[in-house]
Amino acid sequence: MAASERLDLDAEITERTRAESAAVELADRLRGSLGLLVVVQLASGSTFEGTLSHAGSQALVLDEPLHQVLVPYASAVRYLGLSRLAVTEPSRVRQGLGLASALRGLARDRASLAVLISGGAAGESVLHGVIDRVGRDYLDLAVTGDGEERRAANVRQVATLPFAALAGIRSARTPGG
Repeated sequence: MAASERLDLDAEITERTRAESAAVELADRLRGSLGLLVVVQLASGSTFEGTLSHAGSQALVLDEPLHQVLVPYASAVRYLGLSRLAVTEPSRVRQGLGLASALRGLARDRASLAVLISGGAAGESVLHGVIDRVGRDYLDLAVTGDGEERRAANVRQVATLPFAALAGIRSARTPGG
């Protein structure tokens, strides 16, 4: 009888563990991996490798030696190096901040960026420039040459990019970051 009760308890524990695991979101797993060296592979086959420094509700930030990379979760197909730990976001305000919020910060800082655009089976392309405006589901990028500052004479075009097309955004690391 004791063995039967033990089997029932083991089965209940196993079922509760499965139920808890099913409720864990990717962002929670990523928050549990902050500070770890992580590799993110995109659908195009490109990879980013760096220290995971931020995991928001829709995107993560990797710190490379000279750059930071913002990767929307929707563009990633595989992660390597994640911890098994999951950490929920305690702040309701931060839970509501998405990709648009991070992009508005880059626009506000007038950061010089390399924006990777996903091209499906064709791979990806890169545009260099500065974000001029961020809408609900798109951004306007003032396209410049690689390393050129955003000045009217340097702007070749203004490209409107839907968030769904963003594969990754690389910027120079912030001082002290």
